[in-house]
Amino acid sequence: MMPYYLALGMEGSANKLGVGIIRQPLGNLCENNRAEILSNVRNTYNAPPGQGFLPRDTARHHRNWILRLVQTALEEAHVNVSDLDCLCFTQGPGMGAPLQSVVVAARTLSQLWNIPLVGVNHCIGHIEMGREITGALNPVVLYVSGGNTQIIAYSRQRYRIFGETLDIAIGNCLDRFARTLHIPNDPSPGYNIEQLAKKGKHLVELPYTVKGMDISMSGILEYVDSLAHDLFSGKKSKNLYDEEDGKRITVEDLCFSLQENLFSMLVEITERAMAHVNSNQVLIVGGVGCNERLQEMMDTMAADRNGSIFATDERFCIDNGIMIAHAGLLGYRVGYRNDLQDTVCRQKFRTDEVFVKWRD
Repeated sequence: MMPYYLALGMEGSANKLGVGIIRQPLGNLCENNRAEILSNVRNTYNAPPGQGFLPRDTARHHRNWILRLVQTALEEAHVNVSDLDCLCFTQGPGMGAPLQSVVVAARTLSQLWNIPLVGVNHCIGHIEMGREITGALNPVVLYVSGGNTQIIAYSRQRYRIFGETLDIAIGNCLDRFARTLHIPNDPSPGYNIEQLAKKGKHLVELPYTVKGMDISMSGILEYVDSLAHDLFSGKKSKNLYDEEDGKRITVEDLCFSLQENLFSMLVEITERAMAHVNSNQVLIVGGVGCNERLQEMMDTMAADRNGSIFATDERFCIDNGIMIAHAGLLGYRVGYRNDLQDTVCRQKFRTDEVFVKWRD
C-alpha cells in the first residue's frame, strides 16, 4: 500500500476553472500530518470591461479548458492516473451551467479511469484549504467571495452559519460597481478596485447596513452607483464634493469609500461572532479574502482582542482545484463516495448542510 493518499480536484463554480492534485499522508486525520500540494493550475474566463460573465459563456470556457488543465496538472505533479485514489469535483453552490460542465468531465473521467467520485461543497473546500495552509486551529471563519458572504464557526461536526448577506455577496457588489466604472475584469474586478482605492483620499458617506449578525449590500451598491453616474455625467451634486476642503470626489475616492464601508460591516459582525463563540482567531477565505485592506482592518480588530488573523494569498483564496481535492480527500478517507446518480449539481448548497465527519 502507498504511504499516502492522492486526489485530483476540479473546481468550476464560477469564472475560475481550476484543477489540482494533493497528497495526504496516511495516519489519523487528527494528527498534524500536513498535505503536500503537487499541482494547482487555473484558467479564468474574463468578460470585456463593463460586462459580467454569463453562465453560457463561462460554461463554454470550462468545456474547452477542463481536459487540458487535467492533463497539465497530472504532468506537473508527475502522477499517473492509476495512482489516484479519488476524483473530486465541486457539487455546489455556484452557477448552474459552469458547474454542470465540470461535473460531466468528472463523471466521464471516473468511468474511463475507474476511480471513485467525491462531490465537494465549494464553501467547505475554501474553509478546509484555509485551515490546512494557515494551521488555524478553530477560528471564526469569514467567507467572502463573488457568490457568498458568511460568518462561520465550527460546532459538533458542522460549520454553523452565524451571519451572512441578506441579498448580494460582497464580491458581487464589487464586481457590479466595477462594471459601472468600466474597470477591467483582468485579473479581477475586486483587485482593480483595491488598487484604485489605495489612491483615494476622501471618505464619502455611504449607507451602513448591519442587521444583527447579517448585512445588506444592495442599497449601498445602488447609492454608490448613483454617485458614479453623477460623476461621469458631470452633474453638480453636493454629494460629489468633500465637505472639508470642497474638492470634487474622484473615482478613486468612491472605490476607497466603498471598500472602507463594506469591510467595516464585515469586521463588526466578525467581532460579534468571535465574542459569541469565545474565539480569538479569524480565518479569512474566499476570493475577496486576498484584499490587503480587509486583512489589515480585521487584524486591527483581532489585535484589540489579543487575537490574530489567518489568511492566504491568491493561490488559495481565489477559487482553485486544490481546495476541492483537499476537502474531497478528507471526505473520501472517512467513507464519502458519490455514485453517478448522486452527482447532480446544486446551485444552492448550504455550508451547514455538510456533515463534517473528518473533524471531532
